[in-house]
Amino acid sequence: MDFYYIIESAPCRSILMLAQSLGIELNRKILSLKNGEHLTPEFLKINPQHTIPTLVDNGHSIWESRAILIYLAEAYGKDDSLYPKCPKKRSVVNQRLFFDLNLYGCFGDYYYPVARDKQTPVPERLTKLESQLEFLNTFLDGQTYAANDSLSIADFTLFASVTTFAICDIDLSKYPNIVRWLENLSKTLPGADENQKGCELMKVYFK
Repeated sequence: MDFYYIIESAPCRSILMLAQSLGIELNRKILSLKNGEHLTPEFLKINPQHTIPTLVDNGHSIWESRAILIYLAEAYGKDDSLYPKCPKKRSVVNQRLFFDLNLYGCFGDYYYPVARDKQTPVPERLTKLESQLEFLNTFLDGQTYAANDSLSIADFTLFASVTTFAICDIDLSKYPNIVRWLENLSKTLPGADENQKGCELMKVYFK
């Protein structure tokens, strides 16, 4: 199973952690975006949108990290605990997956222009990100996990996102439920150590 990625990417790291949790051995293929390796004819045949992460499983190509999370959980999960078959429980997991897409988008809108392009921070963009973190803090009120009452693929993608925010100096101390949730997963989630190393490399990359 070929996996095209960079460790600095939060979406890529969510897949690495889930694969470790499922006991899947990935054939890791690091792509240099700076050198345009994602734009080669060979990679464009695999993924015309030339994005990472991209997974190729026995000739089947899939990209967009949350779609990959769903695929791996359904294809290789020993049971349905990480992605429940119950429509009601699955709907909560799906909501958190879509929420993370927006949450990480808010982070990118605020942080990337500052870190990558050396632009002046836009306070309104930070406010928007913080409002999304307030929602996540509410979701986690009295909850050990992001969705329902057990670990799910929603935790993997949200954990990869929020740990990235933390390393990039987003103040999370205002969100006690998020802090508690992060502390728990940092100790229990397979691949959490590698995820942290990826976060740190991301910050170095932008510096």
